[in-house]
Amino acid sequence: MTRAWTWSYEGYDAGAERLRESLCVLGNGYFATRGAASEVLGGPAHYPGTYAAGCYNRLTSTVDGHTVENEDMVNLPNWLPLRYRICPAGSAPGPWLSPDHPFLTEHRQTLDLRHGTLTRWSAYEDEAGRRLCVEQCRLVHMGEPHLAALRTCFTADGWSGAVEVESGIDGAVRNAGIARYRDLADQHLTGWETGDERPDTVWLSCRTLDSDIRIALAARTRASAGRDGMPRPRLSALRAFHSLVLPVIAGTPAVVEKTVSLYTSRDPAIDSPLHAAVDAVALAPHFRQLRASHRRAWDALWRQARLEVPGEAGAILRLHLFHLLQTLSPHTAELDVGVPARGLHGEAYRGHVFWDELFVLPFLNLHLPQVSRALLDYRYRRLPAACHAAREAGRGGAMYPWQSAGDGREETQQFHLNPRSGHWLPDRSRLQHHVGSAIAYNVWQYGQASGDTEFLHTRGAEMLVQIARFWASAAEWDAALGRYRIRGVVGPDEYHDAYPGTDAAGVDDNAYTNVTAAWVLSRARELCQTLPEATRRQLDERLRLDPEEPERWDDIAHRLHVPYHRGVISQFAGYEELAELDWAGYRRRYGDIRRLDRILEAEGDTVNRYQASKQADVLMLGYLFSPAELASLFRLLGCPLDDDIWHATVDHYLHRTSHGSTLSALVHAWVLARVHRPDAWTYCEEALTGDVADVQGGTTAEGIHLGAMAGTLDFVQRGMTGLETRDQALWLDPAPLRELSKFGVRIRYRRHWDIDLRIRAEQVRIAVPASECPPVRVRLRDRSFALAPGTSRRLDLPEDP
Repeated sequence: MTRAWTWSYEGYDAGAERLRESLCVLGNGYFATRGAASEVLGGPAHYPGTYAAGCYNRLTSTVDGHTVENEDMVNLPNWLPLRYRICPAGSAPGPWLSPDHPFLTEHRQTLDLRHGTLTRWSAYEDEAGRRLCVEQCRLVHMGEPHLAALRTCFTADGWSGAVEVESGIDGAVRNAGIARYRDLADQHLTGWETGDERPDTVWLSCRTLDSDIRIALAARTRASAGRDGMPRPRLSALRAFHSLVLPVIAGTPAVVEKTVSLYTSRDPAIDSPLHAAVDAVALAPHFRQLRASHRRAWDALWRQARLEVPGEAGAILRLHLFHLLQTLSPHTAELDVGVPARGLHGEAYRGHVFWDELFVLPFLNLHLPQVSRALLDYRYRRLPAACHAAREAGRGGAMYPWQSAGDGREETQQFHLNPRSGHWLPDRSRLQHHVGSAIAYNVWQYGQASGDTEFLHTRGAEMLVQIARFWASAAEWDAALGRYRIRGVVGPDEYHDAYPGTDAAGVDDNAYTNVTAAWVLSRARELCQTLPEATRRQLDERLRLDPEEPERWDDIAHRLHVPYHRGVISQFAGYEELAELDWAGYRRRYGDIRRLDRILEAEGDTVNRYQASKQADVLMLGYLFSPAELASLFRLLGCPLDDDIWHATVDHYLHRTSHGSTLSALVHAWVLARVHRPDAWTYCEEALTGDVADVQGGTTAEGIHLGAMAGTLDFVQRGMTGLETRDQALWLDPAPLRELSKFGVRIRYRRHWDIDLRIRAEQVRIAVPASECPPVRVRLRDRSFALAPGTSRRLDLPEDP
């Protein structure tokens, strides 16, 4: 059940519990905890998980006779445990209670998006008819990033006696949340120590095996029951707990408050994680005060990231924004972290950083630009590793890895498991070198939106130049074709990692890769030409930039090969020679064919033989670039692209895509909003419900899809408004859908805070708040005007051209 600011579940469903745990994660950008029940340590229905941003560890495993290394985001000690049982007077204690116990009679949980809390309410009744109501509220503090708290209220219904409570920290955790990873090593922690401090505090410290990150948690437990409720520490090698007996009187609430702090050796300005954690809980106020300051922090954050969409779509978008802000908050700006593809919500993809920032940063640029810059700084710090990887591959410049984690090396697994066949297969996705173009795109877009020339002219320029150098070194001249070619890559589609019947990895001239490479080369040359002279000299000296290099980039940008077949842009060279798939037949046989690659491999076939895509590939060009920009790019390349070709291209791939990624529906919705608006809503709706309905069949339980969630927000913010930030102006070209024809966003553009943009049916209103800043230049299709601070303007939308 959803309301405007809450997300609720009525009743207990063990089969859906892990999905709910992902969707009820609480976090603050520094760390996050899954919405698991505090009464259980784990099991088939439950997977408690706590993850700190950037906390990785590397382990070695033997897979199918091969030794492989994997670096994982580490599941940290579980701070949630708080279990309880009824203690009747003069009788032995009853069983420990949990939602899985047959004594459970009622259960519900509510995620409060506005205030960042999760409230669980349960009622139990034992064989003697004793009814116990338990209400539990938890938070991970948005203002104090190292703190979390849990308040549990017990109410005896029609009886008096006691409740025994155990509260503490569990260090006996592993990375065991993903079934298909269970053949891999999963014990990342070692060196456990436990102890107590003062009567109400216990602590646990440990470290990661390889990365040697020290981790410490301290938990303070206090009860409202006076001396009889004084906690008693119970320590073991892997667990630190308090035990207390809480008197309860019929109808009178008895409360236990648990306050927890988490520190690691990656944190600045501390001497010891353990000392910092113990001191933090000692100084932390009571739950009521913590909740009040936590709410104030969330109020401030919601003001910075305002998105107003009515109805059910608006409620889902608010949930998406909530999870984005819990993963990438203002605290992220203080950390050396990237964008984990599955958030801080689970262990899928091992917590790695892919290209998902391509879908995340455009939204953050216009609300939390300091976070965008920090995420780009993560890439900049790993530029030396990317340059080293390029040299090792015989290339110039920077070859960024497809999967990143701690230190910038390639973290893409060498083998992946097909759970349908049980086979371990070679993984060639590291050939997705287009991740470098995504980084360059984000550098440029951040600079345009924020006006941060200090970054764009220094760190941003270095990344752009080195990525351009990589593409220049990868481009090979084909005299017969009269074009440059880029061979042996994997495109965004991911299905096609080789030509059928060959051992050579990758395909040639992936259209998305080549066009975005041309864009990077062109932008790098443009930036070098427009840099202030002193800055240009520094860049030349630092990178030893040859004066002839930008001219070579320009030549390649004009003559990269883009293949075509039968009037459409080919996904890659030779695509038209692949067989057509019997889509209807496979749907009849299997129903859900999103992971067509797994189905075909289990049949002894390969998706490489077919014109079938996992997700948008060529059509990603329509996601990154407005129609005008895309047409300009193809003119630069000297390749044909008019409405007929683009519409035919969209139609071709629309009917040959299995949508095996949550990003696919998002991109198709974005593209169809411009090409065939009546069909866009179907894909928009799937993008909205991708995680809440778990359309990918069990994947959300392993962690939410952060790129898709952020992409839906940006679909409203930029996709339907046609909002671009370029040439020192805001460009608008609205294309609202009938189902989303009324919405509003507030954005931060350069020095202007809270620019209000509202779409109502066939009108657009833009208001610039009062300030001392210069006017905002606005372009609405063929109209141009300047909007002074403190003024607004309402305009009728022109009919679609």
